[in-house]
Amino acid sequence: MTEQSHTGSDTPAAGFVSFVGSGPGDPELLTLKAVARLQAADAVLFDDLSSGAVLGHARAGADLIAVGKRAGRPSPSQAHVSQLLVDYARTGVRVVRLKSGDAGIFGRLEEEILALRDAGIAFEIIPGVSAASAAAAAAAIPLTRRLAARRVQFVTGHDVTGHLPEQRNMAALADADATTVVFMPKRTFPALAASLIDHGLAPDTPALMAENVGHPDQSLARATIASLAESLKDTVSSKPALILYGPLMEP
Repeated sequence: MTEQSHTGSDTPAAGFVSFVGSGPGDPELLTLKAVARLQAADAVLFDDLSSGAVLGHARAGADLIAVGKRAGRPSPSQAHVSQLLVDYARTGVRVVRLKSGDAGIFGRLEEEILALRDAGIAFEIIPGVSAASAAAAAAAIPLTRRLAARRVQFVTGHDVTGHLPEQRNMAALADADATTVVFMPKRTFPALAASLIDHGLAPDTPALMAENVGHPDQSLARATIASLAESLKDTVSSKPALILYGPLMEP
């Protein structure tokens, strides 16, 4: 398929960047297009959660550059990552920016697109399997349910400071008829759950915490929003996780 240019500029681009969603970590969940781009890339800038077996599809000799961000760990700034993309592309090579899950969901995609547009560099976006879809599949449940959960909402568990975002639509978040997926949730979920209950969501609302989805050591824990919040007050592992809550289907 012909690559589509989205430079936003008439300036000829030196190279080409493919934003590739790598899925949650299981290399078998990569799309065919994602694999093709990895095999053709001269450089791959990858997130922490996109490393491991997924990188096995990169061609031999490609530059592999870790640019991931993890809470509580030293990480490159977003400005540095964006500049790396521009610098590599300006050498005339094919670049893959490998992001976990789907690149358009809490993946800082907008900042990197703007950097490429400002530099006149062409790019494409290749969607990936969202961790939310992978978590629901691993738990053998649907994200939507006819008559019970007609809406799905994805929210982030923290803002740039690492705290629960101050601007929250609590009427939407406490909607008992919606499936809510909270990304990066563990440290702030006790506070979120307390707010949800204050706004009318039942403490026994079903919840599911999925850790390391798509990896051999993935774990799924069913609970209620109240019991899960209580368990997270004392012990929070470093494993990446999602929390789903709402009218979840029974196992």
